[in-house]
Amino acid sequence: MAESTAEAVPATTLSAARPALIRAINEQMLLEHIRAAGPYSRAELARVSGLSKPTVSLALANLERAGLVRHAGQRTGVPGRSALLYEVRPEAGFVLALDIGLRYLRGAVADLAGVVRAGLTHAVNATSVHGRVGELVRLADDLCARAGISRESVTQTVVGSPGVYDPQRNLMALTGGLPGWDRPEALVGLREAFGPALAIENDVDAAALAERAHGHGRDVDNFAFVHIGTGIGMGLVIGGRLHRGVHGVAGEIAFMPLGGDGVPGAGAWPATDGEHDADPRGALEFDPDFDPEEARSRGALETAAAADGIVRAARHAGMRGPVSARSVFEAAAGGDARAAAVVAAEARLVASAICCVITVIDPSLIVLGGGIGQAPGFADAVTASLAAMAPVMPEVKVSALGTDVVVDGCLAEGAALAWTQLVAALP
Repeated sequence: MAESTAEAVPATTLSAARPALIRAINEQMLLEHIRAAGPYSRAELARVSGLSKPTVSLALANLERAGLVRHAGQRTGVPGRSALLYEVRPEAGFVLALDIGLRYLRGAVADLAGVVRAGLTHAVNATSVHGRVGELVRLADDLCARAGISRESVTQTVVGSPGVYDPQRNLMALTGGLPGWDRPEALVGLREAFGPALAIENDVDAAALAERAHGHGRDVDNFAFVHIGTGIGMGLVIGGRLHRGVHGVAGEIAFMPLGGDGVPGAGAWPATDGEHDADPRGALEFDPDFDPEEARSRGALETAAAADGIVRAARHAGMRGPVSARSVFEAAAGGDARAAAVVAAEARLVASAICCVITVIDPSLIVLGGGIGQAPGFADAVTASLAAMAPVMPEVKVSALGTDVVVDGCLAEGAALAWTQLVAALP
């Protein structure tokens, strides 16, 4: 049983809070209020913070000297003297957000007031890790030039990337279909280019942060953002905070096993009879293009249900000519029975994965993102399949955020990290 008397605690472990620490806490609290709902007057800040007006005045003076807040005019139209307002000084710092995609690199620069100063999308041309890092650096330079700042002026850089950081090996792991991105030179190149103020965030986790900040997750404390496109992943928000897990792999649903032995197709779909399969997903073990090594590296669910899995299923179903995931969905919408059956089977597969999430996490909301997740009618098909198997039904919504969702999430995370740096540097 633990001791509960004051004498049980060594006197050396207790000390009064230093005035400098109290001052720093007060300044950080006021700054958070101004960031969240400013502009504020001194009197308003005293009321919402519980601090005295003299304490608020001293803290605001220090924040103003440090260049973090500025005057924002006066409050008029209310009884009494007009009150001087304070707001975040946008030029106090800048955030650079970059999204590494398989086909596109996207990025943006925003100031600390949250205003996006520049945004760009570049097609990927590089075929090597070194070349991809080089393209990312050129994109960053273009963004900073358009924003009218130097890259040295960036307070925080956040890169949204497939995979998770493996600290034991000091490299990115589980990078899916991004060639070579799990090699040491990827991280080395990024750190050399962007310096110590670099944070790397899983791309789907970043999308979940954007959904939390700007989308359906704004008023929901527990939700899952499920991305289905060229890859598959999930960002999980629990108690209003992104949940990464002990090893950073929370949400890596691409690796959910399918079938009895965890191999895509094993026990999941019947073999082809040379015509149409009974289930048009087809049995991947009969697909001459199916690579078990790819399934082990990318994950069983991603191999089966991402865009290339849909193409493979469509060819098994008898679709000919140029086939893409987009064309399959378009053909299904146009009444093609084979394409419609492929889409329906895709919805069942995704619903099965979401059902597993529901039974473990029980979120109140599922948000579908990515090119496939946001395809017209797909959410309805997933919802119908989910209703037939899940013990409870969360709300299922399609993300209203666009192709810059990862960039938006990186900006949100970058702003929080930048403020932490700036507050820590207060005199």
